[in-house]
Amino acid sequence: MAWSRPRAGLGDSYERPTPIGPWGRPHRLTTMTGSTATPQREAPAPLEGPIVATVTGGTIIWFVMFLAQLPFYGWFSDHGHAWWIWTCLTGAGLGCFGIWYVRSRDAAIKRAAAASAASDAPEPGAPDAPASSGDGSTH
Repeated sequence: MAWSRPRAGLGDSYERPTPIGPWGRPHRLTTMTGSTATPQREAPAPLEGPIVATVTGGTIIWFVMFLAQLPFYGWFSDHGHAWWIWTCLTGAGLGCFGIWYVRSRDAAIKRAAAASAASDAPEPGAPDAPASSGDGSTH
């Protein structure tokens, strides 16, 4: 894709040409990331699941891999792969932060749900709404 430079005297009215892809159409990245791009479909709902257990499991896997590679540090170091060991340790450390974060987030979501449920419940001692007769008429 070649870009041409603006000619002298065009000033601010020059518009950069749209890059053309291999089949004569505008390149797909230009059409998807342009400033006027609109979503093609609605974004999916966030996936909620056992996030605390997932992050904890991932952290445990990183730490076990660190411990499994530690006896072979000399071999990894001799072959220029010592960074594998430190990557596992970093993953375990970031996982510990992740566990703290997702537990805090989970607790905040539960507090907000409890507060919302408490605000929706009627106050004790408040007068009840009049009961309807069931036939749809009002008296």
